[in-house]
Amino acid sequence: MDTVQVVQIVGAPVACADGVKDVWRDIAGMAQTQLQRRFGSRVRVEYFDLFDPDCPSLPSEARLPVVFVNGHLFSSGGKISIPAIRKHLEIGASPSALSTP
Repeated sequence: MDTVQVVQIVGAPVACADGVKDVWRDIAGMAQTQLQRRFGSRVRVEYFDLFDPDCPSLPSEARLPVVFVNGHLFSSGGKISIPAIRKHLEIGASPSALSTP
């Protein structure tokens, strides 16, 4: 059975002159589309708002957005790099979990 690799993104809505935008949720959706295009069902992307009751625990020094890959901190603050996440999954995962058919 293949192991599903889990990417968790934690963000929060951002207030701006045009109202409230949920940019990190949108980026998480793009990440899901791109990673599933590459890896299919072997990768799952989950988005959490900072105030969701089931939001993963964040390290005390974390800055939004926070990205976890398989429960391990991948990035904190700055941009969400989908290519960096993809590369991490390709390098760090077992070949049976992510190899393309």
